[in-house]
Amino acid sequence: MKVRLERLGLILFSVLLVSSMIMGCSDSNDDPMDFQIDNGIDDAVTNVDDASNQSSDDTTDNTSTINEEDKNALLFMLEEEKLARDTYKFLNAYWGLIQFENIMQSEQSHMNAVETLVKAYNIDYEILEEGQFGNEDLQAWYDKFVTDGIVDEVAALTVGATIEDLDIIDLEENIQATSNSDIAEVFASLQCGSRNHLRSFVQSLENNGATYAPQFLTQEAFDIILDGAREQCN
Repeated sequence: MKVRLERLGLILFSVLLVSSMIMGCSDSNDDPMDFQIDNGIDDAVTNVDDASNQSSDDTTDNTSTINEEDKNALLFMLEEEKLARDTYKFLNAYWGLIQFENIMQSEQSHMNAVETLVKAYNIDYEILEEGQFGNEDLQAWYDKFVTDGIVDEVAALTVGATIEDLDIIDLEENIQATSNSDIAEVFASLQCGSRNHLRSFVQSLENNGATYAPQFLTQEAFDIILDGAREQCN
């Protein structure tokens, strides 16, 4: 991957921002794996900077090797991670559940990780205000999630599980579609975090006497995730 040398400072700043977010939320996080999840994301994003250093001698190519599909995938996943963050922020304000507070902070670091790649590849983008999305499908999901999530706490936790269910599938599709190793590595770290978040929401639902049926994952894939141990995502 070739990234213009003058963007190194921006990349380093973004990585440090991710790290500070991680350190700020880890002490109060009831999901003990989130710190490792986000460290894994941090390591993956740092590889963008490493690749920049390796290609810094090449000053004739001012563009990075990324195709239109990869650009669209990055912009979509930036908004999908925002969908998770915004929904969890809304539900945390409504219900005051520490789980939403903690996973919301994790989703913010996920956004930061994708945004770092977007900036590194010099892709034009805009992060809209909370609850607003450029993608119509994601806007429809947000509107549905906040409406469904205020019914009761079980409904709110079901929304959380649904978001992670959807996120795992969308990340997998984009991982399979890209030949860009930096994008694939960051997306794989995000997906690992979503699997841990899904386990957390499903466990909370079970603690409340409820169950979650997968809406996007196959039953087999869902069962494998739930039967697996919590992951260290690095």
